[in-house]
Amino acid sequence: MTNHPEREMSLEFDDIQFPSLIPNTLSVGRLIWLTIKQPDEGRSWLAALVKHVTSAESAKTKGADQDFRLCVAFTWNGLKAMGIEKDDLDTFPEDYREGMPARADILGDTGPNSPEKWVGGLSSPDLHAMVFFYAHDKEIRDKWHNEHMSKLKQDGGISILSWLDWAALDPNLPREHFGYRDRISMAQVQGAGVEPTPGTMLLKPGEFILGYESELGIVESLPKPEILSRNGSYVVYRRNRQHVSAFRAFLREHGGPTHEEQELMAAKLMGRWRSGAPLVLAPEKDDPELANDPQRNNNFNYKRMDPYGYACPVSAHIRTVNPRDTVPDPRRRMVRRFGFTYGPALPENSPEDGTDRGMASLFVCASIKRQFEFIQQEWIQNPTFQEQMNERDPIAGSHDGTYDFTIPKKPLAKKIRGLPSFTTVTGGSYFLMPGIKALRFLAGLP
Repeated sequence: MTNHPEREMSLEFDDIQFPSLIPNTLSVGRLIWLTIKQPDEGRSWLAALVKHVTSAESAKTKGADQDFRLCVAFTWNGLKAMGIEKDDLDTFPEDYREGMPARADILGDTGPNSPEKWVGGLSSPDLHAMVFFYAHDKEIRDKWHNEHMSKLKQDGGISILSWLDWAALDPNLPREHFGYRDRISMAQVQGAGVEPTPGTMLLKPGEFILGYESELGIVESLPKPEILSRNGSYVVYRRNRQHVSAFRAFLREHGGPTHEEQELMAAKLMGRWRSGAPLVLAPEKDDPELANDPQRNNNFNYKRMDPYGYACPVSAHIRTVNPRDTVPDPRRRMVRRFGFTYGPALPENSPEDGTDRGMASLFVCASIKRQFEFIQQEWIQNPTFQEQMNERDPIAGSHDGTYDFTIPKKPLAKKIRGLPSFTTVTGGSYFLMPGIKALRFLAGLP
């Protein structure tokens, strides 16, 4: 694709689906994956649904008063199933056209993480669309799902591959199954009306939304037809099963016999205490007050404050996915608008019960290859990233017992050999989340 300079444009909130700009505030939801059998049937289905899709303008205006939100996204095969012409389909980037399963080697999705082991039909070429509901409570969610299901049965031209329910483990504080506080450090979009807190990147909208100026001061050419791609974003979906019992056993084995020692080990793996307090600012013990202060809990760097990883190990999760000033490249950042916990919490001191529980995440970006795939391949999975020797991200990386984890310490570092996997990839896909006008275009509406 070619690039060209263009003056900065105001964000068209009423034409952008809300996840590209507005954080989610609702505590339950459902992700639904669909197959479109015929273009006419797909258009009929979408024409009935598009009026319910939540724009960024609606989410911003109604805020907490909005008890339900809905979004729609399509795979490349889904656009094909909706009747988009081949010449236009070929203008989309290779990563999106091929889809996540075909790029498993790039992402490190091999062995237990390989697409043939994924659940819910997420590695199938018949995955065409994703509808995601957000609601204040399960009753509202189920009401909308039942209405959606009845429409599919009435049309007969759309079939459901699978769906996944998610719900916050703690509606008052975002946490995931390992117990860490979530959604602390996220890039913000210029023009979205969100004032960034200290330590948070504020990036131009072209890094996340198609048709706008990027950090390079250019507007990248849009896939064709432009009405389909303008104001859209690429959405990367990843589902990770979390092995909570194995994680707790690791803390006991390598942290020590006391609760305090185990919590410090958990903090070293993540780079933050489970409260969210960063190790760079609280290296010896947890500081919940710091964790709860948005003016301080993200205001740190590594090159000046912790260059050798004595506070936060160099391969710790938050340092791997966001190296900050050690690799100052804002064009790698994504917006992880949603990290959904699914499955019930595993009670403390309970053995593994065989229940599928974990995290389902949606990453918003303007380039799957430059942003998501680069981070996955060059930072998370790269055993020599930041001059490490045989180490990967201990939380998000793929592990088979052959990689290590080093905790710098004077006079001798502590090296843990043969790190186990705490997560397994069980699904994923690449989507285009079109603008509202684009959805109407796909539906054949004026």
